[in-house]
Amino acid sequence: MNINIRKKFVVLFILLIIISSSFSVVERFPKPDFKSGYQRPVPTAPAPRSMTLEYLDVFVLLAALSLASYFALKLRSRKHLFLLTAFALIYFGYIREGCVCSIGSVQNVVYAMFNSGYAIPLVVIAFFVFPLIFTLFFGRTFCAAVCPLGAIQDVIILKPTVVPRWLVEILGIFPYIYLGLAVLFAATGAGFIICQYDPFVGFFRFGASFNMIIFGLSLLLLGTVVARPYCRFLCPYGVLLNWMSRLSAKHATITPSECTNCRLCEASCPFGAIDKPNEEKEPEDKKSGIRRLVFLIALLPVIVVGSGWALSRMHLPLARQHSSVALAEEIMREDSGKQTVSTLETRTFRALGRPSADLLAEARQIQDQFRFGGWILGGFIGLVFALKLISLSVRRKNAIYEINTGTCYSCARCFDYCPFEQERIESLNRTSVLNEF
Repeated sequence: MNINIRKKFVVLFILLIIISSSFSVVERFPKPDFKSGYQRPVPTAPAPRSMTLEYLDVFVLLAALSLASYFALKLRSRKHLFLLTAFALIYFGYIREGCVCSIGSVQNVVYAMFNSGYAIPLVVIAFFVFPLIFTLFFGRTFCAAVCPLGAIQDVIILKPTVVPRWLVEILGIFPYIYLGLAVLFAATGAGFIICQYDPFVGFFRFGASFNMIIFGLSLLLLGTVVARPYCRFLCPYGVLLNWMSRLSAKHATITPSECTNCRLCEASCPFGAIDKPNEEKEPEDKKSGIRRLVFLIALLPVIVVGSGWALSRMHLPLARQHSSVALAEEIMREDSGKQTVSTLETRTFRALGRPSADLLAEARQIQDQFRFGGWILGGFIGLVFALKLISLSVRRKNAIYEINTGTCYSCARCFDYCPFEQERIESLNRTSVLNEF
C-alpha cells in the first residue's frame, strides 16, 4: 500500500473513531415531558441471541483462523492477510461489537472453574480454545488477522519506531500481571476486569465512559508510532498465545528457503519479533557465565517467595474491589457512626433483612481468598521476572535472522523484504503465464 495513501487512510480512520466515540458522551434522547400525557414504556428484557447466530460466530472464527493460517504459511501473502484483518475488524468488531471475545473469554473459563453454579456457554469455550489450538499448530495467526483488538491497531500503524529491547522486556511483564489479576478477580467473583477495561470495545459499540474513550484513543494514537501497544504490552490472552506459539509445530518464516544474512529484513518487523545474528560478538568467559547463571537460579526462589509475600499483603485493597467486601465496609462504618449518610446499597441491604454478621463473615472469607490468591499471583509474577532475568543473562547463539516464535504475529510484513521470496513470487508468476498458454 502506498505510504501516502496509508497515511490518509489512518488519519481518516482515527477521525471516524473520534467522531463515533463522541456519541457516547452526549445525551442521545431528549428527556420525557411528563406534563404532556407521557406514558412510561413497559420495560422488556431483550431476547437471547439465537443459537444459529452463535454457531455462525464459531463458523466464522474457524474459517478466519484457517484462512489466516493458509495466507501466512502457505500463500505467504501480506495483501490477503490485510484484507482478512479488515473483515475481522468489521465482523468481530463492529457487527458483533467485540463480543464474544477470545481475550475476555479467559475470565469466563476461570469463573466456571471456581463457580459450580455458572454454566459457561459452549461458544465462549470455542472462542477460548480454538485460537490456542491453531496457535499450537501454526503460530499466532489469530493475532495476524482474526483478533478485532489487534485489527483496529494494525490498520493505523503509520511510522513505527524501534522500542529498545530492555524497555520491551520491562513492559512485557505487564501482560502477565494483567492476566494474573484477571484470573484472581474472576476466581473470587470480584468482576471481569478485562471486559471492564477493554480500550476498544467502546468504539465497536459506539458508547463508553469518557475515561475509556480517552484511554482507547491514546492507545490508537500511540499505535501510529509504536505498533500494537495493547497487544505487546497489555493483552492477557497474548501470554497464552505466546506459550502456545513457542510450541507450534509450524510457524511463519522470513524466507521460504534459506537465510543468507542479507539484512534486508532487519528493520521490516514493527513489533521487534526478528532475532538478529549474534555470532560476531566476542564469546563470554564460560566460568563467568556459569557463575551468573547459578546466582540467578539461586535467587529465583527468593524472588518468588518475596513477590508472593508482598502481593499477599495487598489483599485488603484488592478485596475491596469485590462488591460484598465494599458493602460490608460501608455497613461497618454506618454501624460504628463513622458514616452518617447511608447509601443506596446499604439501604437495599438493610431492607432485605439479612443479618450484618453474615455479610461480614462473607467479606472475611473473600479477603482470605484474596490473601491466598495474592501469594499465588505474586509468586507467579516473581517467577516470570526471575525467568526473564535468566533469559537475558543466557546468550543464545543465532547465526541467521529468525522469527521469534513467541512474539511473532505472523503478519507477513517481513516476507517481501527477502530476495528468495521475490524469486518465489516471480517463479509462480512465470508458471502461471505458461499455464495460460
